[in-house]
Amino acid sequence: MVHTFYQNGYYIALDVNSGAVHVLDKLAFDLLNKFEDKLPEECPAEFVKELSGEYPEQDILEVYSELLGLQKAGQLFSEDDYERFTDMMKGAPIKSMCLHISHDCNLRCKYCFASTGDFGKGRKLMPVETGKKAIDFLLTHSGNRHNLELDFFGGEPLMNWDAVKEIVDYARSKEEEYNKKFRFTVTTNGVLLNDDSIDYINKEMKNVVLSLDGRKCVNDAMRLTVNGKGSYDIFVPKFQKLVEKRLQGENKEYYARGTFTKNNLDFAKDVYHIADDLGFDQLSVEPVIADPSEPYAITEEDLPTIFAEYEKLAVEMVRRKKEEGGCFNFFHFMIDLDQGPCAIKRLRGCGCGNEYVSVTPDGDIYPCHQFVGNDEWKMGNLDDETLDIEMKDKFACSNIYTKEGCRDCWARFYCSGGCNANNYSFNKDINKPVKISCELERKRVECAIMIKVAMADK
Repeated sequence: MVHTFYQNGYYIALDVNSGAVHVLDKLAFDLLNKFEDKLPEECPAEFVKELSGEYPEQDILEVYSELLGLQKAGQLFSEDDYERFTDMMKGAPIKSMCLHISHDCNLRCKYCFASTGDFGKGRKLMPVETGKKAIDFLLTHSGNRHNLELDFFGGEPLMNWDAVKEIVDYARSKEEEYNKKFRFTVTTNGVLLNDDSIDYINKEMKNVVLSLDGRKCVNDAMRLTVNGKGSYDIFVPKFQKLVEKRLQGENKEYYARGTFTKNNLDFAKDVYHIADDLGFDQLSVEPVIADPSEPYAITEEDLPTIFAEYEKLAVEMVRRKKEEGGCFNFFHFMIDLDQGPCAIKRLRGCGCGNEYVSVTPDGDIYPCHQFVGNDEWKMGNLDDETLDIEMKDKFACSNIYTKEGCRDCWARFYCSGGCNANNYSFNKDINKPVKISCELERKRVECAIMIKVAMADK
C-alpha cells in the first residue's frame, strides 16, 4: 500500500509497510497515482497515453523506471509482514499504572470525561494503604521489567497530596529489593500548586502534565472553578513558576495539554498563545471527545476547518524551524520516520488493559483511566487480589488487524488502531474505531510527514 498526498508545495508518497517516505516531482506523483498495487515490469501503455498530453513520453518511461527501482528495493508497495507479531503481547507483564489518587476535583470543566472528577461514583480520595497495595500489585505483576511507570491522576491529584508523597516514598523503598525503578508522572490543573508542591514535583516526577486550553477566553469558557468562574488567572502563573524551576533541574520533561472544541476551531491560536505568550514549548492541544449532542462537540462538518488549521500550524512550525532556528514541540506532529516504533507499538499502540491498568480509590482495577466507572470493564480489585486474565488477553489481542477498517488504512502503523476507550464509548466495541478520530489522525500524520520532509529540504 502506498499513500500519496500534496501539502505545502511537496508531492509526497508514503510506502505504508516499509515506512519509506518519497518526495516526488509532479510527473512521478501523477504516474504513481495510476497504480493501486504493485508496478508491472513495463509501464502500461494506457497510462503513458493518458499522461503524454502533459509530459514527454521519454520522461514518463524514465520516471517509471525509477519508481520500479524503488519497488524492487522494497520501498514501494512493500509487503506487510507485521501480522505475525500479533500474539506476542499475550501474557505480557504490567509495566504502567494510572493511580487515581483523587476522585474529586476543584474545577468543573464542561467537557470532562470523568464527570467533573468523580467518574460517576462519588467524590473520594485514595487511602494511602490502597496506594501502597497498588505499588505492591505493580511490583508483583511487572515480571522482569526493570523500569515501571506510575501516573498520579484524578480528578485533581493535589487534593490528596500528602498521600501522593507517602506512596512515592513507599515505592522508592521497594526499588532496591525488587530491582525496579519507578518513573512518576503527575497530571494537574495547577489550582493548588504552591512552592512546596512545585519543588516536590520537580524533584520526584519524571514528567508533569499541565492542563490548560490556551487563550484566557477559550480556557475560561470551559474550565471553570466550583463557583463558576474562570480558572486561567489562578493556575497560569503557577505553571510558569513550575516550568521555570523545572528547566533548571534534573527532571526537565513536561508538557502543557489542552483541549479544543467546536468553540475554538482556530486552535492554532491557542497553540501559539501557550508557546509564545506563556512560554511552554512542549505542548499538545487535542480535539475534545464528546457526545455529538453536546454543543461543543466536534462533528464531521467541522473536519475541513480542522484540517486547514492543522496544515496552517504545520506550515508555521516549518517556518519557525527554518527561519528562527527553533520551534515548540507539538505532540501530535511528533513521529519517528527513521527508526519508528517497535512492531508491537505499531500493532496496538498503548498497552491499555494489558501492560497498563488504572486503579481507583476503592482499589478497583480497570484497563485505563477512561474505562474507570464502567463496571463492565472492571478487571479486578487490590483487596481481593483478583485480575481478570481473560479480559487482559482480550486487550492484548486487540490490534490493527482485529479493528474494523484498520487493515486497509494507510495510517494504521502510526495510529495503531486508535483509543480503545473512545471506540467503546462511541461504538460499544473496542475494535470499532471512531470515524472522526480516524480522519483527524490521518491529517495529523500527513502534517507530521510534511514537516519532516520540509526540514530535510535544505
